[in-house]
Amino acid sequence: MLLDTPSLYFRAFYGVPESVTSPDGMPVNAVRGLLDMIATLVRQHSPAQIVACMDADWRPAFRVAAIPSYKAHRVASGDEEEVPDTLAPQVPVIEEVLDALGISRVGVAGYEADDVIGTYATAATGAVDIVTGDRDLFQLVDDEKPCRALYTVRGIRNLQIVDEAFVREKYGIPGRAYADFATLRGDPSDGLPGVAGIGDKTAAALITRFGSLSALVAALDDGAADGFPAGARNKLAAARDYLEVAPAVVRVARDVPVPDADITLPAAPRDPERLVALSEKHGLDSPLSRLLATLTQ
Repeated sequence: MLLDTPSLYFRAFYGVPESVTSPDGMPVNAVRGLLDMIATLVRQHSPAQIVACMDADWRPAFRVAAIPSYKAHRVASGDEEEVPDTLAPQVPVIEEVLDALGISRVGVAGYEADDVIGTYATAATGAVDIVTGDRDLFQLVDDEKPCRALYTVRGIRNLQIVDEAFVREKYGIPGRAYADFATLRGDPSDGLPGVAGIGDKTAAALITRFGSLSALVAALDDGAADGFPAGARNKLAAARDYLEVAPAVVRVARDVPVPDADITLPAAPRDPERLVALSEKHGLDSPLSRLLATLTQ
């Protein structure tokens, strides 16, 4: 089980009231919410291994170099991500609690959590569940492995199971073609412009017709007109520079140098004394009790 941890703690932050605080008055809604999410996921899916994947770099230089608008609208100052004032102090607490629990927390300099997830998912020899609220990770879905996404859009207790059939039905594209589809369509939430004038339906028709973005670009370069919806060829030709660089931005990396880590689901806390201290300081007795009860089942 690969956790898109930033996606989950943002969801927890907005899903649990800020009135949930530690004894000193600091909001711990994201911390408590995330711990309860992990307890629910472990109880329902019983993973043998688990990784809390982190953003060591939320806006990697290689993506910004290719498309400068990448996540630019979410920059607070310098290169810092705009994060709610009451969430930012909770992230180090989340990291400390995960470490004390023994849940492996992996981030790699220069890469996003998505890239860490892509690397673990690609290297895994068995079934993989990716827990995320980010559609970008649908590109990793692979029925043969199998690798699926547990999509949190409806809540952690009502997860949508995303496999290749879901992708085909939802977007009208081949089950493993989500990255190519997203490149054409763009994603305003990430500052990805897409191809001007190409919406969901045309993007799906193009990917279905040509099978992949690389095949589509090859047909475009060959000057072939067959298979291009009316007007689409000129729009694609106008976006040729974008199509050259965008795939490296949209596709998650699958070869990140992740550190050696014991990703076995812990049956007991790695550092019980530290966990007790964190629990007392931040008022985490209830969610930690629920999670520990689940881990020891």
